[in-house]
Amino acid sequence: MGRVLDPGVRDWNFPRGVASVALMAGYAAEHGVPAARILAGTRLTPALVRDPDAQIDARTELAVVRNLVRAFDDHPALGVRVGSRYRITTFGIFGFACVSSPTLGEAIELALRYLELSFTFCIPVAHWSSGEFVAVVHDEAVPADVRRFLVERDVAAMHRMMSDLIGRPLPLTRAEFHYPAPRDPAPLRAVTGIDPTFGRPENLFAVDPRVLDQPLPLADPNTWAMCLNQCRDLVHRRRARTGIAAEVRARLVPGDAVGFTAPPGIDAVARDLAMSTRTLRRKLDAAGTSYRALLDEVRRALAEEMLTATPLSVSDVAIRLGYAESSTFIHAFKRWTGLTPAVYRRVRPGSAGRVRGPR
Repeated sequence: MGRVLDPGVRDWNFPRGVASVALMAGYAAEHGVPAARILAGTRLTPALVRDPDAQIDARTELAVVRNLVRAFDDHPALGVRVGSRYRITTFGIFGFACVSSPTLGEAIELALRYLELSFTFCIPVAHWSSGEFVAVVHDEAVPADVRRFLVERDVAAMHRMMSDLIGRPLPLTRAEFHYPAPRDPAPLRAVTGIDPTFGRPENLFAVDPRVLDQPLPLADPNTWAMCLNQCRDLVHRRRARTGIAAEVRARLVPGDAVGFTAPPGIDAVARDLAMSTRTLRRKLDAAGTSYRALLDEVRRALAEEMLTATPLSVSDVAIRLGYAESSTFIHAFKRWTGLTPAVYRRVRPGSAGRVRGPR
């Protein structure tokens, strides 16, 4: 075995954005399953799922995966069908960094280095061997009840992403899976472009290494450098949303935004966490965030949901979010979005209410 490319993380339990959950919820909705069923058992709301800045822990996405698998247990090759929907744009700045890489090989190295900016549960480790570039997709730590779905989803998503990068379907030389052959391997064959084999020791796919050196059609050194810096910053911010920051945020997110009255104050959150307010502030500061920053994240997501999904007036939304004055809420909302609540409601597609409120 030649040179090995190790991923930046070796475990799937890393914080992630919500784009993957949004994609799975979208698949479910297209097949008649409501978002409430797919998001059941989590603290996620439709508004938070639409928030590009929202962050969740991996176990929250895992709960959504389980809901999806239960809802579509009669759909063959569900993981392949869902994984094929992941496009380079699904991955945000991480995807743009890959697109602007000089070659596919350098894009793969970047993707492995910043793997925690992806949505994968199966961890790839790549190496060169006997004239092939091989990616072994490890699933040993993936829960057994969703392992097959996630292997198929993640492999299909990886293949789709690399195909997007080179502008055509990525030609594979091999595709192997450790589980038994399905009744109909056609969906996997359609994705991989070859006949996959089953009952093998590992999950893997392989390509001719010459394809790695081909320049990418959208390569740009300046954009690549800028995206790399943003990926580094995003990793740091996401890590700040784990631990104590994640615990505080979870206590600020209600189960039902419409029935919500006001967020708990920092003193109440500290008591719930069995610590003093001073200790909580110190821990949040050490994590690179603050109660105010976390509260703003939650308030923004809830405000957008109430403005688009309910007929509540702007004044009512302000009260439910804990603002004493509508003007204070309006100022905060404009700082978050660049729009007043009234304008946001008017231009946002699918708004449920057109109730007049103060600007």
